[in-house]
Amino acid sequence: MKRLPTLFVSHGSPMFAIEPGVSGPNLLALGERLAPDVRAIVVVSPHWQTIGIKVGTTPQPETIHDFGGFPPVLYTLQYNPPGEPALAQRVLDLLQTAGLDAKADPSRGLDHGAWVPLRYLRPQAELPVIQVSMPRNLNARTAYELGRALASLRDEGILVIGSGSLTHNLYELRQDIRDPEYAQAFADWARHAVETGNAQALIDYRTMAPHAERAHPTNEHYLPLVVAMGAAGPQASGTLIEGGMTYRTLSMDSFLFDS
Repeated sequence: MKRLPTLFVSHGSPMFAIEPGVSGPNLLALGERLAPDVRAIVVVSPHWQTIGIKVGTTPQPETIHDFGGFPPVLYTLQYNPPGEPALAQRVLDLLQTAGLDAKADPSRGLDHGAWVPLRYLRPQAELPVIQVSMPRNLNARTAYELGRALASLRDEGILVIGSGSLTHNLYELRQDIRDPEYAQAFADWARHAVETGNAQALIDYRTMAPHAERAHPTNEHYLPLVVAMGAAGPQASGTLIEGGMTYRTLSMDSFLFDS
């Protein structure tokens, strides 16, 4: 079986579900390119944060509309892939073998960090999808270790996805920001670190990246990037999947990692 790459995807605002912009067609094309080799998907999203790690084990995950104040059409959208309890148990085994505190959640569905980008990557929703939570105490170092624990799934036809946002300052998104260029500077730095395979820089981004605290006042939407790189392996580098900049400061760039 072919070894799969891993993916970091910027899922942006929930409006991404109906406003594909630059990213949507590029993710659709990527999904079509990867399709022959992918049998299931494991996704980590910051919109499911828990004490310890939880793994969704339901055979039919529901669509969770975990947002408010958006157009009514968003709440009618459904993305209903099957689950796969046996694969979920495999994920649990890998996490626990790596010494991580992981437990099953038999009822959790898919939040918008999972189902919105999957609408583009796999619009048919025919493949099993397993969601893994982010522990509340996750940091960049342990995010890399979480990814490493999932790395062997690449040899089993499982696409590991970290879904977050390359920049994520929601306060500034709602303001009249006079210097939005800071977000592009951070995105450019991240792209260089990814393309050169500099995992240590991505882990130490708070001290190494320009405008790190401004681009990510909190780190939960950044950490899936490190998870995806960890799952790809220590020699991994990534290629850009262009997403553009939405709302002036919200980067939609994604990265495909391979070792």
